[in-house]
Amino acid sequence: MTSLRREAENESGLAADDLRETWRLLAPEDRLEAFLDLPRPEAEDFFLDLSARDQYEMVFAIPAEQRRSWMRLLPPDDAADLVQEADEDEREALLALLDEQTRREVMALLAYAEDEAGGLMNPRFARVRADVSVDEAISYLRKQARDHLENVYYVYANDPDQRLVGVVSLRQLFAAPSDRTVRDIMATELVTARGDMDQEELGRLFAAHDLAAIPVVDGQGHMQGIVTVDDIVDVIQEEATEDIQKIGGTEALDAPYLEVVYSSMLRKRVVWLAVLFVGELLTATAMARFENEIAKAVVLSVFIPLIISSGGNSGSQASTLVIRAMALGEVKLTDWWRVVHRELVQGLSMGAILGAIGLGRVFLWQAMFHTYGSNTLRLGLTVAASVMGVVTFGTLTGSMLPFLLKRAKLDPASASAPFVATLVDVTGIVIYFSIASLLLRGTLL
Repeated sequence: MTSLRREAENESGLAADDLRETWRLLAPEDRLEAFLDLPRPEAEDFFLDLSARDQYEMVFAIPAEQRRSWMRLLPPDDAADLVQEADEDEREALLALLDEQTRREVMALLAYAEDEAGGLMNPRFARVRADVSVDEAISYLRKQARDHLENVYYVYANDPDQRLVGVVSLRQLFAAPSDRTVRDIMATELVTARGDMDQEELGRLFAAHDLAAIPVVDGQGHMQGIVTVDDIVDVIQEEATEDIQKIGGTEALDAPYLEVVYSSMLRKRVVWLAVLFVGELLTATAMARFENEIAKAVVLSVFIPLIISSGGNSGSQASTLVIRAMALGEVKLTDWWRVVHRELVQGLSMGAILGAIGLGRVFLWQAMFHTYGSNTLRLGLTVAASVMGVVTFGTLTGSMLPFLLKRAKLDPASASAPFVATLVDVTGIVIYFSIASLLLRGTLL
């Protein structure tokens, strides 16, 4: 029986599971053909699972007479996401495909930015009056579920003015005696979000309280909708992806990697590379400033990669740790002094350990190959002190740069590892040769 079903699927087109796996590899016309070949129930499930961008492209790809039925399949929050993907001159046509109630709900959602709680919320939620009995509430919920509810995690109790006054879970509602009122069993200590709350802050709210849904209220406490945990999971993944891409030294991609066109990918990557390249030119300038010292003691050039890479690595570590701590809400702007103290101790400690390793390397080479002669101790101390100074500077720079960017209302993730490493390269040269001039004057210099 299974083999017969598979043969039928192969004759009619890709099965839904196969189409999901190959979707990114198919050309737009092949996607449309395979999608239209799916049985309607499978096609509806598949359409609802697509990203907003893919849904938008499919709506405009399918025949015009079918568009209305696919748009009306979407709940208001998903319909709003789809409309936001469209150009301004296309939005009116998309909104016209919706029924009157959904159109009003979508228009209300579009008043918020897509990265705010109001832009993520679903305006359809389970609601009851606080003074009704449990039996009346259950009966009313059945009617709501049949009419328009997509998900029912919690039941929200409102007063006559539609202000949120309590919440009760479905389990509590069904387990309560039928003669009790909703007010008797509801929880009144509420976790809520404002419509203009940023999606990152909203994600931290979900993580802190371990809720399946959070109600969105206005300034007067009127309930406007709910944000569900499945919506916020997508947001957290999107935010983490964006931060990782920025930390890697590129602009955030606005589409999956394989779908970004060549020119857009080039622009997003080459701009940062050009900035970093100009920064490295300053390293060459710094080395030119000390070319006399290098000419007198060529041996100093051997340790340049060792010293500046140590500073870059420590700075990249510090910036990554602080950026992630900021994203998780573990560190705030007011914690900058605590971070300075912590990273200063860390930088000095790590610098001392690496400096000792560098000193050991100088003595080992002298013992094995007699490379440095009578200047071994001074050269070893120069390397050790330089490593300690550069690592400490790199650690402080890497940890403070995210604070400076956030203070300037920029994304702290822009303090990318390559950017920090380039900045520390320049100062590492200056620190190294300044210490060398001090400790080696009268001997090698």
